[in-house]
Amino acid sequence: MLTGLPPVVSPATRLLVLGSFPGAASLAAQQYYAHPRNHFWPIVTTLLAKDAAAVLALGYADRCNWLLQQGLGLWDVYAACERQGSLDSAIRDAQTNDFGTLRQHCPALRVIAHNGGESYRHAQHTAALGVPVVKLPSTSPANASWSFDRKLAAWRAVLVAHELIA
Repeated sequence: MLTGLPPVVSPATRLLVLGSFPGAASLAAQQYYAHPRNHFWPIVTTLLAKDAAAVLALGYADRCNWLLQQGLGLWDVYAACERQGSLDSAIRDAQTNDFGTLRQHCPALRVIAHNGGESYRHAQHTAALGVPVVKLPSTSPANASWSFDRKLAAWRAVLVAHELIA
């Protein structure tokens, strides 16, 4: 059984990005979106940073602090599961995270964005928190049918719609 990562949230978190479960590279590094071809960090820094390259050059803890300052948080739908490799289709015996206390930790929460289809399958659980729930295209390298620019446009639309960027 594999165990996921703790949430990266604060009382100022307005948008929570929920993945499914960390891939092998992320588990090994103990960092969200650690695979070098995952588009998550390049997308959010392109959209939110004045100097994306400078933010991408930061260590993981500093990048997470920067993300929290932008009002974004990170977590996954699954707390634990069995899986060979990194593909969502290989997830077995998954245990979902407890979203019940999320509002206490994130009183400013305004929207939950599911990063990909496997995460979005649990939208009924997250919708119970009483905030809008949206599906975003997965930033995973396995989502090769979406170009970086197409993913970027979809993520931009959600951040604009929920007033995280102009």
